[in-house]
Amino acid sequence: MATPRLEVGVSYAAPRRGVPASVSFRRWAEAALHGAQHRKPVELSIRIVGAREGRVLNRQYRGKDCATNVLSFPVELPRGVVSPLLGDMVICTPVVAREAREQHKAVRDHYAHLTVHGVLHLLGFDHQNERDATRMEALETRILAGLDIADPYAG
Repeated sequence: MATPRLEVGVSYAAPRRGVPASVSFRRWAEAALHGAQHRKPVELSIRIVGAREGRVLNRQYRGKDCATNVLSFPVELPRGVVSPLLGDMVICTPVVAREAREQHKAVRDHYAHLTVHGVLHLLGFDHQNERDATRMEALETRILAGLDIADPYAG
């Protein structure tokens, strides 16, 4: 099943060294949409940032004074307005690199996981309680397996 229409804008506000190309982010977003059985046209943006911007955004939107790996901002449209806009994601490169090192994962695989995770958040999935977390993690694991990426929650 192909995604009917997917527009992904990737902007790099951090050094690109070690960061996947936009075509990879698009592939991972498409896999997430497919895995979640989302069949409507979608537009989303992904901004790749450094620690400073990641920290500012996390403090501003989540009240946490540190950079985090991925932030998702689902679009909030007025009632009755139909649009393919799904939302925006922010991925913080130094956090991704550090976590991949600490978790003994390939950096590219971790970017894929965080992209899938962020897209699922944009679609309304969350992990605020154990039941929802289990459901979301299982879906992520299945999507990543389809990309030949090991279960990010194993071990």
